[in-house]
Amino acid sequence: MKIYWELFITFFRMGAITFGGGYAMLPILQREVVEGKGWCTDQELTDYYAIGQCTPGIIAVNTATFIGFKQRGVPGALVATYGLVAPSFIVIGIIAALLRNFAEYAVVRNAFAGIRVVVTVLIINAVIKLLKSSVVDKLTAVLFAAVALLAFFLDLSPVIFVLAAAAVGIAVRVGKEAGKK
Repeated sequence: MKIYWELFITFFRMGAITFGGGYAMLPILQREVVEGKGWCTDQELTDYYAIGQCTPGIIAVNTATFIGFKQRGVPGALVATYGLVAPSFIVIGIIAALLRNFAEYAVVRNAFAGIRVVVTVLIINAVIKLLKSSVVDKLTAVLFAAVALLAFFLDLSPVIFVLAAAAVGIAVRVGKEAGKK
């Protein structure tokens, strides 16, 4: 029972302090579940994020679900997911009731502008950490460069990039295995 409470509290805290969506949550996830709890590795977190982008729903919720499932199956997935989204439901309920009264104040607009800047920095920091653990050889460096360029110039779904990179990874692995025989 302790692990369920720990899953709930960990993801509840993340859900309560994360602004900016799934990408902004990445550095917090990395610190909490990889470094802090050891529930997954950097590589697994990267994989969960990639799969989370390809599956319906919110990336952060999907990632929490994967981590909870890894820890305790379906009950763990439900507890982690609920923990992550509970703060949002609470805060959105309060904001929805009050937003009309405060959205026009300059201080509120300025606060959100500042939050967006911080979220951007947090995302860049998380990307750099994941980049170090993901780009480990020439193949991954070429894949990174190709996807970065294509994503910059083409308006394609992330699913296409993830599936194409997976196909390249499989093809290279199969080619190496065939070359050994």
